[in-house]
Amino acid sequence: MAHLLSVNVGLPRDIAWQGRTVHTGIWKTPVNGPRRVRRLNIDGDGQGDTAGHGGEQRAVYVYQQESYRYWQAHLDRSDLVPGQFGENFTVEGLADTDVCIGDRYRIGTALFEVTQPRVTCYRLGIRMEEPDMAALLVRHGRPGFYFRVIEEGEVEAGDEITQVERGPESMSVSEINALLYLPPHPRDRLERALKIPALSQGWRHSFAALLAQHDAPAAGNAGLGPTASPAPAWHGFRPFRVSRKIAESGNVTSLILEPADGQPVAAALPGQFVIVRLGPSAMTRSYSLSRRTDAASYRISIKRETHGAASLYVADELKSGDVVQLGAPRGSFTLRQATRPVVLLSAGIGVTPVLAMLDALAAQGATQGVWWLHGTRNGREHPFAAEARGLLAGLAHHHSHVCFSVPDPADRPGVDFDSTGHLDRHLLEQLDVPRDGDFYLCGPAAFMSDVTAGLAALGVPPDRIHTELFGSKPSLKPGVAAAPKVRAHMPAGAAGPGPMVSFARSGLNVPWGPAYASLLELAEACDVPVRWSCRTGVCHNCESGLFAGEVSYAPDPLDLPANGNVLICCSRPRGDIVIDL
Repeated sequence: MAHLLSVNVGLPRDIAWQGRTVHTGIWKTPVNGPRRVRRLNIDGDGQGDTAGHGGEQRAVYVYQQESYRYWQAHLDRSDLVPGQFGENFTVEGLADTDVCIGDRYRIGTALFEVTQPRVTCYRLGIRMEEPDMAALLVRHGRPGFYFRVIEEGEVEAGDEITQVERGPESMSVSEINALLYLPPHPRDRLERALKIPALSQGWRHSFAALLAQHDAPAAGNAGLGPTASPAPAWHGFRPFRVSRKIAESGNVTSLILEPADGQPVAAALPGQFVIVRLGPSAMTRSYSLSRRTDAASYRISIKRETHGAASLYVADELKSGDVVQLGAPRGSFTLRQATRPVVLLSAGIGVTPVLAMLDALAAQGATQGVWWLHGTRNGREHPFAAEARGLLAGLAHHHSHVCFSVPDPADRPGVDFDSTGHLDRHLLEQLDVPRDGDFYLCGPAAFMSDVTAGLAALGVPPDRIHTELFGSKPSLKPGVAAAPKVRAHMPAGAAGPGPMVSFARSGLNVPWGPAYASLLELAEACDVPVRWSCRTGVCHNCESGLFAGEVSYAPDPLDLPANGNVLICCSRPRGDIVIDL
């Protein structure tokens, strides 16, 4: 018979960690006497990061005394106490290999249902003073699991734990945990897991993504990493010659690029981007392809920025006939193959990837409704106006609306533009865009957040809203207190003696040094926006594009990233590298 050995609770607290403040509820301590268990929590307990912990599906975390004994031996520790792993219930019995998702247990007067294994983050490493602990729990198959509260009630240390129902499919916590984090992710087991009603939504989404990956094989773990896209056609850089340089408007220049190495141009999906190295200082930048790929060339279109070294070089110094270095097309912001309406929304130079999508739709003679919605300042800053009109004219069912925020006196309403102002929810509602379509958005950060929120308010499902953001992607640093945003910069102190690490989106070339344990730590020292959670190669939140160069891993990831990608939290450069950060 299994027993509840300890009930552990704790409210979130702020702790100092690596020069930052982390808000966390990982510290739990035993309590005496009965405690009321409610739908979302135990009385006296709380979570610091409710995006990753807590909620109805993760109301109570359970860990086993058998695992305590295992870690005491494995880590040579004698100081582990109940609540050490952040669990609410320390139990005797209920091993991860025996407990199944969907099992129901009676403890005291409360009834519980098993919903998922624990998703372990870096905060357990802080609590245990063992940075690799998140990976160790998964690698050794001892994650523990979460309860959902079916019937609220009171529990107390010493209570018997009685199983009252077996979960359908009889898939254990250990089996479900390995199915997500460890290859090979067999299709039949993924299908079985998705038949379990109690499995939490986050895990269902991950397993559905892995199942879809079986239908369109690609390297990496689609259940954890970025949306899968085809592997890049080549690694590193190839020489391309500027065959033509075109002034599209007063502030946008297009470059037609043809291979200079005699090799063919690789096909690109509409919406993808390339990395370009420019000038004698090898400035590295990413630019969307602004038309569908033909057999001979690529087109990129670059807006002149007052303080943009690369854009000024393109506008003022780069000449036809010059050679630049080009990385292969990549990116998951691509046109889906579907018969649903397509709504293309852009602002400013964000027009480039959606213009490539419009080009592709026109070339294939798309029969569904296509909406072209674009915002810019005025006619002088409206590149591709004539090109977009020509492409739309070739479509059977098209709708177009152009907003100028500050029209010039010469700009003609109803001819050059349709309304004054900005693309926003009110205008989308006014235009009656189809709620059942696929929406593709690209533009400045404020435009993206406003329009995304507006579409959500109009009832558009999140999986129908596809976005591409120029510049740095938003950070993800769970539990870390917000700090003033700082522009990416060179790290403090003397330059390192190692290979060059280029952060393409941030425009930084930084020599590697021995002070950094990982590429993640180097990026943080430069205030390059990064995304992470486990910091040990488990969660894939840090997965980023690796455009050129090679890395080594320590510790090794549990599952490798997609081809052409890197997990920056546990990798180091083996030579000069270029990363999509």
